[in-house]
Amino acid sequence: MKQALMRKLQLHISIIVFLLAQALSGWAQPINWTEVAPGIWKGVVGTPETFNLLTASGAKPNVEALKKLGEAAFPLPQNDIAAQVTDGKTYVRFPLEKNEQLFGFGLNFQTVYQRGKVLELHVDHYGGKDNGRTHAPVPFYVSSNGYGVFINAARYIKVWAGTGVRKDSPNFPEPKDRTTDKSWKSRPYSDAVEMLIPAAGTEIYVFAGPKPLDAVRRYNLFNGGGCLPPRWGLGFVQRMMTRYTAADVENEVNAFAEKGYPLDVVGLEPGWQSKAYPGTFQWDTTRFPQPAAFIGNLLKKGIRLNLWINPYISPDAPFYKEIRPFTASHTVWLGLVPDFTMPQARKPFFSQLQKDQVNIGVSGYKIDEVDGYDYYLWPDVAMFPSGNSAEQMRQTYGLLLQRYSTEMIRQRNQRTYGLVRASNGGGTSFPYVIYNDYYNHEDFITALINSGFCGVLWTPEVRASKTGEEWLRRIQSNVFSPMAMINAWSSGTKPWTYPEVEKQVKAFALLRMRMMPYWYSEFAKYHFEGTPPFRAMNLEDGFMQRPQSETSGKVNLEENPYAEAATKEIKDQYMAGEYLLVAPMFAGQTSRKVVLPKGKWYDFYTGAFAGDGEVITVTPGLDRIPVFVKDGGIIPMMPPVLHAPKAGQKVDIEIRYYGEKPGVYRLYDDDGETFDYEKGQYNWREVKVRRIGNAIQGSISPAVGGKPNTIGKVTWTLMTK
Repeated sequence: MKQALMRKLQLHISIIVFLLAQALSGWAQPINWTEVAPGIWKGVVGTPETFNLLTASGAKPNVEALKKLGEAAFPLPQNDIAAQVTDGKTYVRFPLEKNEQLFGFGLNFQTVYQRGKVLELHVDHYGGKDNGRTHAPVPFYVSSNGYGVFINAARYIKVWAGTGVRKDSPNFPEPKDRTTDKSWKSRPYSDAVEMLIPAAGTEIYVFAGPKPLDAVRRYNLFNGGGCLPPRWGLGFVQRMMTRYTAADVENEVNAFAEKGYPLDVVGLEPGWQSKAYPGTFQWDTTRFPQPAAFIGNLLKKGIRLNLWINPYISPDAPFYKEIRPFTASHTVWLGLVPDFTMPQARKPFFSQLQKDQVNIGVSGYKIDEVDGYDYYLWPDVAMFPSGNSAEQMRQTYGLLLQRYSTEMIRQRNQRTYGLVRASNGGGTSFPYVIYNDYYNHEDFITALINSGFCGVLWTPEVRASKTGEEWLRRIQSNVFSPMAMINAWSSGTKPWTYPEVEKQVKAFALLRMRMMPYWYSEFAKYHFEGTPPFRAMNLEDGFMQRPQSETSGKVNLEENPYAEAATKEIKDQYMAGEYLLVAPMFAGQTSRKVVLPKGKWYDFYTGAFAGDGEVITVTPGLDRIPVFVKDGGIIPMMPPVLHAPKAGQKVDIEIRYYGEKPGVYRLYDDDGETFDYEKGQYNWREVKVRRIGNAIQGSISPAVGGKPNTIGKVTWTLMTK
């Protein structure tokens, strides 16, 4: 009897010791949740690293704006969120319901639906597959159930977005025989999102809805709100050929003016520097003998200058010796790699940019090659003097360059708007648009859609085309994007390069300028309210898509045993601002289908009724990109000027009204160039329109005295007759 009791006691002790050992080894890590802002909770697992995405970006929540979104309950069953730390790595698991869809996980180019994906979120040049290696692998996902999850770790994060099936799953699928059962699936149902972070702890943030767009708004505002570009940043951008001289640039600028094409920003490529790859960050005086006078002449014509850089330091750079001790063990193109987490590296680098460029009028930068490839950038074995790992630096280098270049220009109380090749979580507020060398028009539009899920901006830039038709189609979608740009560094193309479509290209370039009041107001909402100016249909009320299994065509399961898992998704149309639905056309298309959300929609150009919660087929001809306006939509427009309005310049406004419902729109106004809006120097003007038969009655609230008021004469246009 005593022996039996002793055996039982020993067994209980063994179990207790085993469980204690498990807990101590990290197999059972509690998550401590704290509400850090209305509808936002922070969870801590293990011992998070002090250097992470938020510390790298310096993101600061917009607390007042988050309060306006209101309180919300924790959107998930907390007990179903699991975490553990083992072998120096952190594992987290979030529950998934059966009909739940996932969006986000960074800047993807070919897919909108992310459930069923296996990814490694890794800053890199996009290589043609949505596998997590991309320019902005933001570890944030949004659920169709109306919540978001963000992992604040500057690491290569592995994601199983509803792919792994645990043996203890409460929703374990019924095993089926593939040989005899036609309903067998190669990808069984999985009820979890699982992630592996190669660190002994992490911070997790959960964002409530109740709608998916609300979760996105909270995420953006938690990261400081979206950027508010200067007005000139929303104009037309032309990047010059690599070896252009000052005279070449001036000739091209004059050609734009003579031909009546709008132009706000000129971009200079590597040839502006005395040496590039690696760079000196000094002017090439053979091409630009008098930089200050050159820039001054451009500014007098209403044109800003943007300079290409990559941050790798040539031995001929004037600050090479000073910065060398604060650079990585490995080089890029034989240039030093500054450790921008250290002030000793930032000071000489940005002092050179400030002294030699910004102080004489340069308005911004194109920051290149901070993304990949692996054989270009430093390897993961590289050492940085700060002690941050090469992996952490790879994940944050684009953030660091955006942060400190923005701060440098901000010292002059000037806004900037530029281009960058890499970003990540925490970078929402930076005034930079991502671009790359991948040149698939259709995938560019999918990237634009996905940018709205991860707090970044993307431009479907135009470089060159095989035909005039392709050129026009690319220009049309480019006009309805965050940056209207021709990147002609290699091709030398101009808006008028294809004479057979020159008339249409010019019309769309001027349309971009006419729509500036609308674009500027939508970016203000991005900044103050967190609403992405360009976003997926899945975030739009009334959009009810039912994904269907791919059944068309023959499927060879030996070659691709997972083909039946493919689903059709809407990845070629998107929302642009509050009221517009854009459905780009691609070369070779004469017609296309457009999925209209529930509610009446009207043709942007004519005001004619287009449909209500249905799929329509449009044949717009070459002259138009299909664009539709919500019922009650109000689109403020201005005259087709060639340059963005200057600070304080009055501009007449035409208010276009569509449909039948009473409409309301908030029109934003400030000086368009400085950060004085942060001191309250801005106006929201409420525009109201209601229809009375075949006429409209409109009103606009007065500007608050003592604050910017650049709105001149207001006219009203009833578009829907």
